[in-house]
Amino acid sequence: MNDTPERSLSRGQTIVLCAAAVPMVAFGGLGAWGTYSNITSVFHRSATALGVVAAGEGATLVLALVLVGLTMLGQSAPAAVRIGLWTLPAVASVTGAAVAQSTTEAVVFAVTPMAMCVSAEGMGLLARRIVVYRTGVDAEAQRRNAAVIQRLAYHRARAANHPDKKARSGSELESWKLAKKVGAGDALLGANLVDVQRGRMTTGADAALAGMFALPVTPVTPSAHGVTDAPAPLAVEAADEEGVTPPVTEEDTQVRPELETVPPQGVTPVTPPAEPPVTLDEIAAVAGVDTPVVGEPLSDAQLVVVLRHLRYTDDPPLSYRQAVAAFREAGFVGGEQRVRLAWGSLMSHEESGA
Repeated sequence: MNDTPERSLSRGQTIVLCAAAVPMVAFGGLGAWGTYSNITSVFHRSATALGVVAAGEGATLVLALVLVGLTMLGQSAPAAVRIGLWTLPAVASVTGAAVAQSTTEAVVFAVTPMAMCVSAEGMGLLARRIVVYRTGVDAEAQRRNAAVIQRLAYHRARAANHPDKKARSGSELESWKLAKKVGAGDALLGANLVDVQRGRMTTGADAALAGMFALPVTPVTPSAHGVTDAPAPLAVEAADEEGVTPPVTEEDTQVRPELETVPPQGVTPVTPPAEPPVTLDEIAAVAGVDTPVVGEPLSDAQLVVVLRHLRYTDDPPLSYRQAVAAFREAGFVGGEQRVRLAWGSLMSHEESGA
């Protein structure tokens, strides 16, 4: 079912299309008149010349009108109509060449009927493009794709279940030949694929720019007097007001022990409660992406989040091979090349933070 809204032709488009259709009809008529004159010069009988014109150019004109009518109704033309548009002018050409009295006349008589063939094909193509533009439905492309897919389904079933080994091998080869024809000549399919790739490129560019322009978090370091220096609150507040989410650093993904102090004599030291490890949901929230889900395709930013989480699940942090093994064992989905690039991004971010 097609959900594309129907578009109407503008006034300028209508004028240009009409101007293009007029020469097609005119030259087709000139071709018919030329054939009539050629046959009359040989037989000297108007009835015979009109019969030849009716059998050639006249029949071609009828098929051209049928093709245009079916196209404007959003239907594909039968094979007999498409074959007749070329067969009938060819028959007229052969007839003209046969009745010619010299080689020069044979060439001229043979070429003349082809004007009607070209005019008919041109009008049919123009009508088809108008329908595709207005409705978004290409009936001819759908007919070809349906025929190819039907043959492909048959040969796939034959290659899988036929008892004869040679028949299975033949259908396997024919399936691959048919596979490259699926969608050939379908302009709408090509446009839809371009839209899909454009969306993916937009998502990738957004993730790359977010990683480049994200503000780093100021690391917490102990001062010379044993007091922990906190990051400047104004910088953090400014980052929050601008809507920039700081990236996760190595210090955020592991538990930092409290600074050791010597308790006074006679006082029992109190062990502070252990901080819970940072979860995958928390890292994804800080990075500003959806929580990665096992078994589903991940974006580049989600791959970095998962690798960061797995790297700091142990002390010391996992190496690349260990993190990849944990990534596969956990059931996350991602190609080797994308995982390697995400790891390189993670390491670059850690080095810049250090």
